[in-house]
Amino acid sequence: MRCKQINSTTNIEEFNVHLHSSNAVSIINGFDVIVDCSDNLATRYLINDACAVSGPKPLVSGSALRLEGQMTVYLANRPLTKEEIETNSPLPMENRAPCFRCLFPVPPPADTVQGCSEAGVFGVVPGMIGTMQAAEVIKILTGIGAVHSGRLLIVDMERNLTRTVVLRSPRPDCTVCGAMAQASPQSVTLTDYVLFCGTPDHDKQLHDWMQTGEPHILIDLRPQVEIELCRLTPCLYFPMKTLLRDSVLGEIQAALDDKLKHSTKRPIPIVLLCHRGNKSQVAATQLASALLAFRHRNSLTALPTTDSVDVDATGDNNGEDGQQANFVICDVAGGLSAWAAEIDPRFPVY
Repeated sequence: MRCKQINSTTNIEEFNVHLHSSNAVSIINGFDVIVDCSDNLATRYLINDACAVSGPKPLVSGSALRLEGQMTVYLANRPLTKEEIETNSPLPMENRAPCFRCLFPVPPPADTVQGCSEAGVFGVVPGMIGTMQAAEVIKILTGIGAVHSGRLLIVDMERNLTRTVVLRSPRPDCTVCGAMAQASPQSVTLTDYVLFCGTPDHDKQLHDWMQTGEPHILIDLRPQVEIELCRLTPCLYFPMKTLLRDSVLGEIQAALDDKLKHSTKRPIPIVLLCHRGNKSQVAATQLASALLAFRHRNSLTALPTTDSVDVDATGDNNGEDGQQANFVICDVAGGLSAWAAEIDPRFPVY
């Protein structure tokens, strides 16, 4: 390994697996500071959420595109102390920082986001940002200097300029780091981050499931007046404002139990649908946490042990060592508008 050749005293542990919602929390739990050098939104949301439910842990985030780079520290400016971990004490507000979801609660449309592979990157920019990230890690671990949390450093190599932007404070209503957040390691496991960020074939995948009879649960979040105009079937219909009620969660759980009883597929996709895809994106993480809480209150097992290893909605293994989530929450990016544009031109547009 090249890093070992550079410094043989460094302790380097390799993980020869793809980072996925099924393993992110268990991997991240073993470290004090996390450095995000990823190049796609789904991974950024996944790492952010895993860090939030595992501590929170300081998340040193860097990005580079074309001639520009950015760097900040999300969630916390120091690791939790041993005493804070043992007593389950929250991190003091003076040590808190906004998380990635505080700034971007809902991902932008997938077709508006470009990575290095699409837009390119000036080779020295990742090197500069990576060096700055390394400096932040050293400062966090040693307590030397001011950690760059709550601020975003922007490097413009085209004009050789740097500037710092002050970020907003942590959102009180953030779904993963807010005071009332219900996010948990299990809710991270049950979230399909690729579908949450809007995959290119989000509507096509649902169409395939409907055509082949692949087990899934489709939930339409539109108000009744819109459902009467047009609908997909078979489908459950729960207006957005009623989705988190116990009576509705009970109906969703009953539908899930029926699918699990008659199918060996794990996990069962629970697909949220709305007019344009905005409400369903927000509801995805809310439903995951609410359904887990409902199951706990009713003594239902959220992560049953299974003997087989199945494939989840995106084709990635959603379980390891026999432990698998039995449902995953996803949504149709673009909603029924995308369905009409991409799948069924005869479907009513309103």
